[in-house]
Amino acid sequence: MSIIKSIAIFILAGFCEIGGGYLIWLWLKENKPFYYGIIGGIILALYGVVATLQTSNFARVYATYGGFFIVMALLWAYKMDNYTPDKYDIIGALIALTGVAIIYYAPRTV
Repeated sequence: MSIIKSIAIFILAGFCEIGGGYLIWLWLKENKPFYYGIIGGIILALYGVVATLQTSNFARVYATYGGFFIVMALLWAYKMDNYTPDKYDIIGALIALTGVAIIYYAPRTV
C-alpha cells in the first residue's frame, strides 16, 4: 500500500473517532440532543471499519493510529474548541508522529 493511501486512511479513521467522540461529548457534557449521541456512536463504529482498510497487522495499525490521533485531537480542539496548543503539545505531537512513522513505515525484511 502506498504511504499516501495509508496516511489518508489514518486521517479518515481519525475523523471518524474524534468526530464521533466529539458528538457524544457534546451530548453528554453540553446537553445537546440525544441524536448527537446516536450519530456519534454510528460514526465511532465506522471508525472500526475504516481502520481495517490498512494492510498491516492490528498491532502496527493501532499503535500508528495512536500517533495520528494525538495530532488530530490537538488540531480538532484548536479548530472546534478554540484550544491553543502550547509548545509542549506541539513537541509531543511531533515526537509521536516520528515514532509512528518508524513503527509503520520503516522498511522491514520478511
